[in-house]
Amino acid sequence: MLIDNETVMLLKSVILKDGWLELPSMGNSMFPFIQQGNICRFAPFELSIIKKGDIILFHTPNGQLIAHRYYKKERMENKVQFFCKGDANLGFDQPIEYNQILGKLISVQKGRKKVSPDDQVSHLWGKMIIVFPALSFILRKYLNRNIHLQY
Repeated sequence: MLIDNETVMLLKSVILKDGWLELPSMGNSMFPFIQQGNICRFAPFELSIIKKGDIILFHTPNGQLIAHRYYKKERMENKVQFFCKGDANLGFDQPIEYNQILGKLISVQKGRKKVSPDDQVSHLWGKMIIVFPALSFILRKYLNRNIHLQY
């Protein structure tokens, strides 16, 4: 999803005012935990409580709105930079800065079922995808194969 600076400011104000923000998922980078069309709910981002494996919503300089799994932060060139990656992506995203982060995922609506990232199965999936990076390769291969079979 492409957005401009005005939209970023609007999203930031909504999430702060209402305490949450819901957006539909697009793409397959977080497959299978988040799938196309799932409704993702984000709460305001708090640096003090972020942990490895959390899914954060951020915007890129070229206007993309992305929700990916947080891996680590590092100080680079006198700035703290955050490293994130989609579960089904093979590489990390470009590092982001604090001011690019809009929120933290608190639930995913999958049809009639609401799933929390803190549920036992979701939490286990988050740990597995971080500890076993080869899972991303398997997921990507599966997704690419299914795309080819559809055409």
